[in-house]
Amino acid sequence: MSIKRGDVVGHCAAVEWGSGKVVEVTAKWVSIHFNDGVIRKIACSHFEKLTPAESSSFKPVPSVATKVAVEAVGKVKKRAGRKAA
Repeated sequence: MSIKRGDVVGHCAAVEWGSGKVVEVTAKWVSIHFNDGVIRKIACSHFEKLTPAESSSFKPVPSVATKVAVEAVGKVKKRAGRKAA
């Protein structure tokens, strides 16, 4: 199976992840954003476990890690009166 950016695939050994959209392709792995909201890197040695999926089946939930990172940035406080060293 030829895999390129934008393809929608499934992982036959992890159906609970749902469908995923390929977001990055390198010589050694592909990065796939799955419906469960997690971006996973799949090594080229495991490409045979990826199967084509309908493009309409890709409906990811927002990533919890992204949400936490955005909230954490809003809570950062600046220090007042810092002296130059």
